[in-house]
Amino acid sequence: MSILNVNKNNFEQIRNSDKPVLLDFYADWCGPCRMVSPLVEQIAEENPQYLVGKINVDSEPELAQAFGVASIPMLVVLKNRKIAAQSVGVRPKQQILAMLES
Repeated sequence: MSILNVNKNNFEQIRNSDKPVLLDFYADWCGPCRMVSPLVEQIAEENPQYLVGKINVDSEPELAQAFGVASIPMLVVLKNRKIAAQSVGVRPKQQILAMLES
């Protein structure tokens, strides 16, 4: 499955998914975000049981504020509309998958 570009217009639909949701809060200018991005893309392609979305904090400041994003990259896992896990900074792929599986 491909990565969804999440914005305030489609966020509710994504949050209401029956699947666990991985959200990647990032910015184009952020070096560490560019390191996490390929891992998030691999997870999206290899794991159709998850919904994976990216949120650009510069173009979606309301969503970033709603999740209390202070540093990026920030990964958030939603299950049943609630935050199940979150992490800030670069994480290896296995750690990201562990967040989704926990």
